[in-house]
Amino acid sequence: MNQWERMVSGQLYDAGDEALRKARKRAKVLCRQYNDAPPEDDTARADILRRLLGSVGKDCWIEPTLRCDYGTNISVGDNFYANYDCVFLDVAPITIGNNVMVGPRVCFYAAGHPIAASVRNTGLEFGAPITIEDNVWIGGGVSVCPGVTIGAGSVIAAGSVVTRDVPPGVVAGGNPCRVLRPITDADEARWQSQRRAYEEELSTASRQEI
Repeated sequence: MNQWERMVSGQLYDAGDEALRKARKRAKVLCRQYNDAPPEDDTARADILRRLLGSVGKDCWIEPTLRCDYGTNISVGDNFYANYDCVFLDVAPITIGNNVMVGPRVCFYAAGHPIAASVRNTGLEFGAPITIEDNVWIGGGVSVCPGVTIGAGSVIAAGSVVTRDVPPGVVAGGNPCRVLRPITDADEARWQSQRRAYEEELSTASRQEI
């Protein structure tokens, strides 16, 4: 088993391995190209993302600056949006579903270091996968720690530190992040009512312009 295989399977691995160094350098080059691409050149950024990430769904957009360790261990679904300055430490798989929104300066930390300094000082590291299921909204400044799954439809409050799994369909927040309340039918009714009011306002304005 080589160091890459050890890394992605969650075992201790040597981060100084030459093949891993080359892979990280490749990611840095592509991240810099992505971050430096002209703002109006959406095609160039989309092409770089396809080369950088393991898989990319339809209508994916990540605002610069983007930082990651390898890129190839990141998979994102359809309609993914990440705001400015997000960080992906993808020594283990980071899997993101469809219709996920991520605020600015959110960090996905799939990387870990041994608690024992005697082992940590040798340069050995480990990782654990992160999974973000469909329809999740993660507020700005959130840190997602190794091994965490955030369930479908949940909302993570800004500034939270997510150290353990979050179930589907809840609002969660804090440090450490904990469930605050379920997302209910009342939430759905409230926001659908506001959406209908918005659409009616647009329709009325459109008719007035004719």
